[in-house]
Amino acid sequence: MTAQFKSVRLGINPITWSNDDMPELGGDIPLDTCLSETKQAGYDGIELGNKFPRAADALAPIMARHGLAIVSGWYSAKLLERDADAEIVAMQDHLGLLKAMGCQVMVFAETSRAIAGDRNRPLSQRPAMSEAEWPVFIDRLDKVASYLKKAGVTMAFHHHMGTVVESEQDIDRLMASTGPAVGLLLDSGHLTYAGADPIVVARRHVARINHVHCKDVRRPVLEQARTGDRSFMDAVLAGVFTVPGDGSVDYAGLMPILHGVGYRGWLVVEAEQDPSKAHPFTYAQIGRRYLAGIAAGAGL
Repeated sequence: MTAQFKSVRLGINPITWSNDDMPELGGDIPLDTCLSETKQAGYDGIELGNKFPRAADALAPIMARHGLAIVSGWYSAKLLERDADAEIVAMQDHLGLLKAMGCQVMVFAETSRAIAGDRNRPLSQRPAMSEAEWPVFIDRLDKVASYLKKAGVTMAFHHHMGTVVESEQDIDRLMASTGPAVGLLLDSGHLTYAGADPIVVARRHVARINHVHCKDVRRPVLEQARTGDRSFMDAVLAGVFTVPGDGSVDYAGLMPILHGVGYRGWLVVEAEQDPSKAHPFTYAQIGRRYLAGIAAGAGL
């Protein structure tokens, strides 16, 4: 494990208040409201979003005023389109901000050909790598991960709906092919949406998990989205995701697996919802209260 605390820490993603893929969702909610409510709900930190300043000298005083840490921040990689050296150059500003804010992991997703933000593309059209592309991608990913490790910020690879690493099989292949510098971000919601069991995947790859996104799933909405072959964002708008404790994910079964390997990183509540339908502060409280109880009960 790369992020070592005395216990796990609970964070949240600002997507509860405003959505990066669809900025009109919560576009009118000020960053100060998001941060104030994050603190009031009892969280230790928050991940970056599109309303955050991208310079540490501007961001640090804001976070200090609210008494919150920056947990990490999403990075959109394009390793199917450029080599490792070009990717390393492209990530410098983001890496510098994470380091300056004391982050220990980088949320890293491969977004070449991704359709997650396209409401006109059903998830059945999600991209896939060819057999010839896989080894090229793995080689580049390993090189970037090794660079990040030396820089002091470990890669937390984010499997994601609508990308080239989405399914349980994709994750298994990625973990089997890469070196230990490539950490795994376990996202319970995306795993469930992809048809996998988060507990099975966690057991198989727990030694590589260095970041956890705690997203719950409303099973009836998921089944409707699958039956209707909806786009990812249409499913989000329909309410497919919610906070832990409000859906079908078995967090009581997941937390002991993390405890068994001494996981001491962040547990991040993340639930893409329409803030006009799902009051952000209310759901932030629900997610924190439930996750804190489940984590404590598992010894985390």
